[in-house]
Amino acid sequence: AEFPTVAFKACTQQQSRNLKQSRGAAVTAPEEVLAGSGCVGADVLLRVLANYSRSQDVKTALTVGVVGFPNVGKSSLINSLKRSRACRVGAEPGVTKCLQAVQLDRRLRLLDCPGVVAGGPGAA
Repeated sequence: AEFPTVAFKACTQQQSRNLKQSRGAAVTAPEEVLAGSGCVGADVLLRVLANYSRSQDVKTALTVGVVGFPNVGKSSLINSLKRSRACRVGAEPGVTKCLQAVQLDRRLRLLDCPGVVAGGPGAA
């Protein structure tokens, strides 16, 4: 209840709109669905975020930051949920240069952040 965990696989298609999503949870998806290029687990993740928004009685749009190490799929996750190329993606780290807000619907906004690297200048 406090730390929900959702299995999720981002879309790997190169098209620009209507990125493929498979219905259902990733943990119960057949092998051929997981091996394909479509997104799996998006409906479950969106449901968790909607339930959080309702449980916290959020009156405005919920803003969720997507953070992590460079080149782990933060922008791909957002593109998969949006079902379009809202964020640039690439095989090399550092494609995302600055913070970008992506509105999924009237109640949910995602923040795409550059990769976080520990131990940079000034680190203790």
